[in-house]
Amino acid sequence: MREFFKYVFATVVGIIISTFLIFLVIILLVVGVVSSIDEDKSISVLSNSVLYLNLDQNIKERTPNKTLESLPIVGSGGQKSIGFNDLMRALKRAKTDDNITCIYLNVSSPGAGKATLKEIRDALVDFKKSKKKIIAYSEVYTQDAYYLASVADKVYLNPQGALEFKGFSSQLTFFKGAMEKIGVEAQIIRVGNYKSAVEPFINDKMSDYNRKQVTAYLGGLYNTFLEGISAARNIPKDSLYLYANTYRIQQPKDALTYKMVDGLKYKDEVLDELKKLSSTGAKETLSTVTINDYAQNQKTENSDSKNKIAVIYANGDITGGEGNDESIGSERISRAIRKARMDDKVKAIVLRVNSGGGSALASDVIWREIVLSKKVKPVIASFGDVAASGGYYIGCAADSIFVQPNTITGSIGVFGIIPNFQNLFNTKLGITFDGVKTGEYADIMSVNRPLTAGERLIIQTDVNHVYDSFITRVADGRKKSKSYIDSIGGGHVWIGTDAVKIGLADRLGSFNDAVVAAGKKAKLKEYKVVEYPEQVSALKSLLDDSADNVKMYYAKQEFGENFFLYQQMKKAIVNAGIQARMPFDISVQ
Repeated sequence: MREFFKYVFATVVGIIISTFLIFLVIILLVVGVVSSIDEDKSISVLSNSVLYLNLDQNIKERTPNKTLESLPIVGSGGQKSIGFNDLMRALKRAKTDDNITCIYLNVSSPGAGKATLKEIRDALVDFKKSKKKIIAYSEVYTQDAYYLASVADKVYLNPQGALEFKGFSSQLTFFKGAMEKIGVEAQIIRVGNYKSAVEPFINDKMSDYNRKQVTAYLGGLYNTFLEGISAARNIPKDSLYLYANTYRIQQPKDALTYKMVDGLKYKDEVLDELKKLSSTGAKETLSTVTINDYAQNQKTENSDSKNKIAVIYANGDITGGEGNDESIGSERISRAIRKARMDDKVKAIVLRVNSGGGSALASDVIWREIVLSKKVKPVIASFGDVAASGGYYIGCAADSIFVQPNTITGSIGVFGIIPNFQNLFNTKLGITFDGVKTGEYADIMSVNRPLTAGERLIIQTDVNHVYDSFITRVADGRKKSKSYIDSIGGGHVWIGTDAVKIGLADRLGSFNDAVVAAGKKAKLKEYKVVEYPEQVSALKSLLDDSADNVKMYYAKQEFGENFFLYQQMKKAIVNAGIQARMPFDISVQ
C-alpha cells in the first residue's frame, strides 16, 4: 500500500509540474506574439520632435529580434540593444526629417567597440550638416561617452557629476599561477612570436613581442580618440594629452575650466534648452522619440530598384556548424554567401566582419565561398571593431578591404592548446588511468598525460600547414608575396591606419563607404541593400537559446565584472581544433 501511494503521489506531482511548465510556455508564447505585434507598429513622430539618442545600451551589428529578453528566466533581464545598421539608417533619416528638430544625446557608458563608436560619431558629424543642433548631457561621462558627446554643439555635465579623462590602458589576465596550483599544464603549439593568445596560460606577464604590439595599437587607438576630440572642441591635441597625463579633470569645474564642456547644468535646465530649440512652450510637454523607436520606422529599404547589394554580417567567434546571430557558424555564413552569389539580382556583396577569429577550418570554409563569389561579382569587405586572425582570413580574398583608423586587424597566425590534466588527476584527485591501444598515436589528443615528442611534432606540422595556407590565402588575396605576408604576420596585431600602410587593407572608410564602393564597382546607379543571413526568428531563438540565456544570465550575476575571465577560460577549454584567433580579448579603459 505504501508503494501504491508513493507512485500516486509521484504521478500527481508530475502532473502539477507538467501543467505549470505548459502554462508557462503558453504565457511566454502569448507575450512573444504581443511583442512581435508591438515590434511591427510604426511609431508616429510629431512635428518639432527631439530625437532622444540614448547610447547606454548594447550596440550590436544588427538589432536582434525580440525574444522575451525582458524576462530574466529566458533572457538578459531587460537590457536594451540596438543594431548598428538600424542606428546608422535612423541618423541618416533624421538629418532630412522635418519632424526632427534636434538630437538630445544622453550617454554615460556606451556598449560598443572603438571603431563602431567612430562610425556613430561620424554619423553625428554628418547630421550637423543639416544645421540641426545636438545637445549632449550626462551625469557621468566615461572616456568613450565623452568621445561621442564631444561632437555635440553643446556639451553639458551635471554640476555634481564626473568626466573621465585619464588616457587608455590595456590589462591582460594571466592564468599560469592558478593552473599550476590546480595541477593543469597548457601544452602550446603555435606559429608566430606575436601569436600571444596562449601567453595567459604559460606566462605570468606579457612577452616583449606582445608588449610591443599592444603599445603600438593602444597608441593608435588613443591617437584617433584625441584627434576627434581636438577637432570637435578646438583644443590642441597636445593640450588634451597633457590634461589626461596630469589628471587635470578631477572635478566638474575642471571640465568647464579646460573647455571640455560648455556648462554645468541639471537635467531640468537642459530640458528647458531643448524646449527652446524645438519651439516648445515652457509649460508644454516636450515631444520626443527614442532612437530605438525611430529606428524601427527606418528598417524597410525604400528603393524600388531590382538591383541589390547583399550585406553579409559575420559577427562573433568563428565555429563550425550553424552558429547564430552572435557567432559565425561556417555552415550558416557560407550558405548566405552562396545564396547571394547565385541570386542574379544581387550585383555585389559586402562582407561585414566583426570577429576576433576562431576555428581555422571554419574560416577556410567561409574563405572559399568568398573566392567563388569574387569570380562572378564584386566583393567588398568592411571591417568593424575587430577583424583579426580568422576574422581577417575570411575577408582577405575580397576585392577591396575598408577599415576604420581604430579597427583592430591582422593577427595572421595559428595555435593549438592541448591541456594536460595528469597532475590534477593523479596528485590532486588520486585518479589514475590505464588502457590499451592499437597504435602508437591512437590516443594522441589524450588530456590525462603530457604529449610525447612524436605527438608534438605531428601537431606542430599540422599547425605549420594551417599557417602556410593562411599566408598563402592572404598573399593571393592581397597580391603580395608569401614572404612579405609572413614578415607582417606571425600573429602581429595591427591598427587600421597601419594595416592600410602595410597593405593588409586598402582604404580607411566607413561601412557605408564600403557599400557605395560595391555599387560603383558593380556600375550601379540605383540599388537596394539586402541583409544576410536571415536573422533567427524570435520563437526559434526562444526555443533554441533559452537554456543558454538562463545560464549566461546567472553566470553574469554571479561573476559580475569578472565574467570576462570566465569566458576566456571557457573558450580555452571548449574550442576544438587548430585556432586562428585573436591573441586576447581587447579591453581598453
